[in-house]
Amino acid sequence: MAEDPESGGEKTEDASGRKLGKAREEGQVAKSMEIASVFVLFAGVISLFVTSEQFYENLSLVFQHNLRFEKIPFLSINELVDLLVFHIRLIIVTLVPVFMAVFVMAFLSNVAQVGFQISWKSLEPKLSRLDPINGFKQKFSSRAVAEFVKTLSKIGIISLVAYESIKGSLTDIAVLYDASIGYIMVFILKISFWIFIKVCLIMIVLALLDYAYQKWKFLDDQKMTKKEVKDETKQTEGDPIVKSRIRQLQHEAARKRMMAAVPDADVVVTNPTRLAVAIKYDGEQMDAPTVTAKGAGAIAKNIRKIAQENDVPLVEDKQLARNLYGSVDIGQEVSMELYQAVAELLAYVYKLKGKTF
Repeated sequence: MAEDPESGGEKTEDASGRKLGKAREEGQVAKSMEIASVFVLFAGVISLFVTSEQFYENLSLVFQHNLRFEKIPFLSINELVDLLVFHIRLIIVTLVPVFMAVFVMAFLSNVAQVGFQISWKSLEPKLSRLDPINGFKQKFSSRAVAEFVKTLSKIGIISLVAYESIKGSLTDIAVLYDASIGYIMVFILKISFWIFIKVCLIMIVLALLDYAYQKWKFLDDQKMTKKEVKDETKQTEGDPIVKSRIRQLQHEAARKRMMAAVPDADVVVTNPTRLAVAIKYDGEQMDAPTVTAKGAGAIAKNIRKIAQENDVPLVEDKQLARNLYGSVDIGQEVSMELYQAVAELLAYVYKLKGKTF
């Protein structure tokens, strides 16, 4: 595998969904033109076979109308318009079923391969497409070689099938000199029809193999280097430095909200300097006492400072402070195991303030 100097390394990693989606938006998909062409050919042959009777009748009508020589033609403007309308109508009636079958099959064969999506980017004009150097390189690329081998294979297979079909009918061909023109035409159409059918069946197999190759080649071309994978991860998930800064800002905002809740607390439990836990209880809105703020070290010092500035009682209880700090998150109610100790603490504080539960 060749290295890509622009992306910095060897392309060894499978393409991500993001890269494949971007390639799809630009019109780069795994698609085999052989599938579309063989199914279009198949649809054309079948539709011609189905409408052969109508095709024959309309063709005969054209010959009869133009070659009957009942009178010397003298075309006025009106007769010329009528003649034009007559032929256009016959052409439309004759060819529309074939064209519709070909169009529908071409559409379905492409949708079956890549789904339905219109890529406007692939239709945008690009000056790089006019670069003769790139065009020369593409003529000798691995894809061009594969296309050349594929074309030779198709020509060989079609020639072989046609030869075997005609070879098997040599006995019938030898006696055509004594047959009518109509019989000869029917015979040629019959042989041609079965040649087309055999070719189509073989080409379907080749088209499926070509689709498998095109898909493998597309995924191989879309592979990424380890650097590209790393850069894409940064773009989708964010740069680790930026994410760290965002988390830091979020923590600071949460800390400010926590500190803003300290003045409304009923009591702050300490142990006495390392930990501080603020507790609040509102019998009308809460089912149990709730931890509104907690912290250790410098945060605990700030909680104590704010509590003192707002006349919130500070109670030293080392064991209760450790239990609350370790088992109850901010905004959560105290657990049943600690409820008795917290209730006694609040009763003591309320007694000092002259309040009741």
